[in-house]
Amino acid sequence: MKLTRPLAAAGVLSTVGSLLFLGAPAFAHVTVNPGTAPQGGYTKLTFRAPDESDTASTTKIEVQFPSDHPIASVRTRPVPGWTAKTTTTKPTTPLSDDDGPITEIVSTVTWTADSAKDAIQPGQFQEFDVSVGPLPTDADQIEFKALQTYSDGSIVRWIEEAGADGTEPEHPAPVLTLTPASADDASATAPATASGASSADHADDSDDSKAPLILSIIALVVAAGAAGASVLRRRA
Repeated sequence: MKLTRPLAAAGVLSTVGSLLFLGAPAFAHVTVNPGTAPQGGYTKLTFRAPDESDTASTTKIEVQFPSDHPIASVRTRPVPGWTAKTTTTKPTTPLSDDDGPITEIVSTVTWTADSAKDAIQPGQFQEFDVSVGPLPTDADQIEFKALQTYSDGSIVRWIEEAGADGTEPEHPAPVLTLTPASADDASATAPATASGASSADHADDSDDSKAPLILSIIALVVAAGAAGASVLRRRA
């Protein structure tokens, strides 16, 4: 009898583990990363798309940008083997920047695999980067509804909103939470470049690029000193 209870407990744990394993693919959603960003800032967003099928590959990802909280600047980062296409529309809410009124904004970005071998294969995922800004200052979060097309023609629509009680739907839309920008947050004032890096990032890169030159000069000085010492020893 003493062995029965441990064995029963082990059986229960095994069953629970199997259920969790079988249910794991349901959590492999299309997501936006990072999940938070400062209001009014510029940032790089990464849309991560895992392939959930056992037999079909993902050939296209379409991300819809919010029309109720439009973003003035949207730039895509090249993804090898994929072609990005942007669709524009007129903003329902007037926008402007230092150059004047903005008459067109990006409404969707669609990434399409150039060939079957470039598609996202079963068990794999791909990431798609965009540089965006300024982010809305009148919202706590924004949604990016996404459509995922598979090689067998099926489409998974990641467009559902969370329930009023906070429960997650079966196919949730990627959500970016917006936080109040602080005075120390450089990303709130520094526009991102096409590659998603801010001007502060490039300053750091510039400083780093000087390091090899400094090390080379030090190496030459040390080598010259060693050579001079060798000559003096020979003369002695």
